[in-house]
Amino acid sequence: MAEIIAEIKKIPPVTRFLVLSSLGVTVPAIIGVVPMHKLVFVTYLITKKWEVWRVFTSLFFGTMRLEYLFHLMMLYRNSNSLESTHYERRSSDYAWQLFLASLGVIALNRPFGSMVHDHAFLNCLTYLMCALAPPGAQTSVMGLITIPVKYFPYALLAIDVINGRASEGVTGMIVGHLWWWLVWGAGTGAGSVEQGRLAGLAVAPRWLRDLFGERGREHRATNRNGYQAQAPRQRAEQAAGARVTGHTWGSGHRLGDH
Repeated sequence: MAEIIAEIKKIPPVTRFLVLSSLGVTVPAIIGVVPMHKLVFVTYLITKKWEVWRVFTSLFFGTMRLEYLFHLMMLYRNSNSLESTHYERRSSDYAWQLFLASLGVIALNRPFGSMVHDHAFLNCLTYLMCALAPPGAQTSVMGLITIPVKYFPYALLAIDVINGRASEGVTGMIVGHLWWWLVWGAGTGAGSVEQGRLAGLAVAPRWLRDLFGERGREHRATNRNGYQAQAPRQRAEQAAGARVTGHTWGSGHRLGDH
């Protein structure tokens, strides 16, 4: 048991929260401990009966079918990829931007009357991960065909259309695109920095940075209308897996040493 807990703790904090939230909301519904109708988004019950937990549970309530395992694995893979590279040592920024993105997902799905938002939320994450992938990166679709990563969200959208879930797929992609465009701008690859027009607003509040123990750490976010702070070039190249260029000059010698 201790080994399992140790392995769970190795997962980045925000990704760990997302995966455990998905399991904590979906599994009790599957085994019948919690009624499904208590977990879905119902505007009247939220605004009039103050059942505000439905906002949270609607983002993590997965399908009752076997495909939930695929959904859970994608949630872990995509979030872990983002938090371990583009948001490395900046989990508070990732959490803050996820919070804003989840509000966008819920808002865009209101006209469609969606009662669960887990699929749109996952599509949002998938779109951002693919948009930030290094140029030329490829991935497989269900292990059948290999395509460029940038086209992966559209492949998933085609599957959503076939399964009658087009609205969820489209809304998730829209929020994901806005996240990439407004926060990251043209940034791609693991060494990129936020350079979108709203990058400054995407920085986590101080109380959230304190909660993650990241107070005083360096921000990589940039704001076209304000300051700009970037990580050193060498750290960016190492994060991207690139070879650090330049000559190693050694420690040197003092005059008179032999």
